[in-house]
Amino acid sequence: MHTPTLEQNAAAQAFPTGSHLVIQAGAGTGKTTTLAMLAHTARKHGRTGRYIAFNRAVARHAAQAFPTEVACGTAHALAYTAVGRSYQARMNAPRQAGWRTGAALGIDDGLSLRIGARKVNNKALSYTVLRTVTRFCQSADSEIAPHHVPPLRGAESPPLHAQLADLVLPYARKAWADLQHPDHGVVRFEHDHYLKMWALSEPVIPADFLLLDEAQDTNPVVEQVFTAQRDHAQLVLVGDSAQAIYGWRGARDVMTGFDGRQLSLSRSFRFGPALAAEANRWLRIVGAPIRLTGSPSLETELRTVHAPEAILCRTNVGAMVEVIRQLEAERRVALAGGGEALSALARAVHDLEAGRRTAHPELMLFETWAELREYAEFDPAGRDLLPLVELVDEHGTEAVLRALDRLSPEDSAEVTVSTAHRAKGREWASVRIADDFTGPDDLDERGEDGAPLPGPVDVDEARLAYVAVTRARSLLDIGGLSWINSHPAGDPPVGEEQPEGQRKPGAQTVERGDGDR
Repeated sequence: MHTPTLEQNAAAQAFPTGSHLVIQAGAGTGKTTTLAMLAHTARKHGRTGRYIAFNRAVARHAAQAFPTEVACGTAHALAYTAVGRSYQARMNAPRQAGWRTGAALGIDDGLSLRIGARKVNNKALSYTVLRTVTRFCQSADSEIAPHHVPPLRGAESPPLHAQLADLVLPYARKAWADLQHPDHGVVRFEHDHYLKMWALSEPVIPADFLLLDEAQDTNPVVEQVFTAQRDHAQLVLVGDSAQAIYGWRGARDVMTGFDGRQLSLSRSFRFGPALAAEANRWLRIVGAPIRLTGSPSLETELRTVHAPEAILCRTNVGAMVEVIRQLEAERRVALAGGGEALSALARAVHDLEAGRRTAHPELMLFETWAELREYAEFDPAGRDLLPLVELVDEHGTEAVLRALDRLSPEDSAEVTVSTAHRAKGREWASVRIADDFTGPDDLDERGEDGAPLPGPVDVDEARLAYVAVTRARSLLDIGGLSWINSHPAGDPPVGEEQPEGQRKPGAQTVERGDGDR
């Protein structure tokens, strides 16, 4: 335990007032320690509360630091106690292919409908129906609507999506009606289903205070339940708005705009000042309310790292490329989260190459490998699939699948490859950023020197970059993010000193200090 910072003490003093609080906690700033301080303060005043975590592992970890008066769990755990246990028999039902569920809902086995240049078969429609129900369950809406229908690769435009929604919605509503029966039905009952049913019942959570962790990436259905408790319970939202990276799947930053006292944690205990300065470049771009201060007792280097402990990628496809590179370099490689997702993608590609359609959600609207290649090469919406096309054309799917079979467990690997999304909440001593973090496209305009002007940095991409660079403790190779060194957005505001070594990629910065952790 370190001596509490002034910011941690400020949070501990504000909590007993009963005011709703929003705590912006930057990367590595002792968020769990601070919440435990609040919980122990509440214990002295005889108050009971709940800590709501993103997943069970985080909840179990927090329970070790919190007093017994604070129940630690997930929103799903609360919903299961109230509603989910009644559907236990359905949750134990065997898994089956989505198209079989679709057939039970009335989707004809031989269905084939054209939407634009793509054909939607029964498997694609069945998958989309089930995903629509899931997206509805993660929303705050009371009824299934067109915006719950997920966009499909190759049919992203609004007119084509509207056609798809007209096809999907009748079956999705039929599926939701099927799920209301506790003891029978054709749709497999999932955890998100009882969470939604619980939310629709407008539950009251008995507690004097509620602590919501990772509040910057809250599903609207959880937000709806949580904020409805503010009349009888003190609400404390904690997270990092700059790490809101799940908006693409419906999550919202509940912290921004919440009516509560604003506090912050900005002293990072994970890394030193040089890395904090790099993180602050991205915090400026996203307009974050905080700036980080690194721990002066930690040594930090920003330089080229040839054999990092972790390589962080922008996409699953980028991760696949890095896995093969590292295996070719004869390193033992682990993939965060396991290799099943990438193997499924490679098998889908293999089916397309063999002239068979695939049920993979990313590729199921493409009938041939040539059609997918054309989409990746010429359609802006498919540009992120281009590395996959190039990888398969160079190595072949059989070689890719053999490579994924050679993955090692993380505890015996020399390097862990991960997407930045999966790396959230984790840290390694040394990290390299993969080269699929590409910079923004140039504008049509030109500067005084005649060179094209760089386009603006996408805020969502900057948030992901911030998450990626703050996973390192000792060594960071910004690699694929080095384009920021020549982008105007990477320069500090007038009067703010540029971190030494950041003007040129690969420059080295070493900082040492004797401060206390």
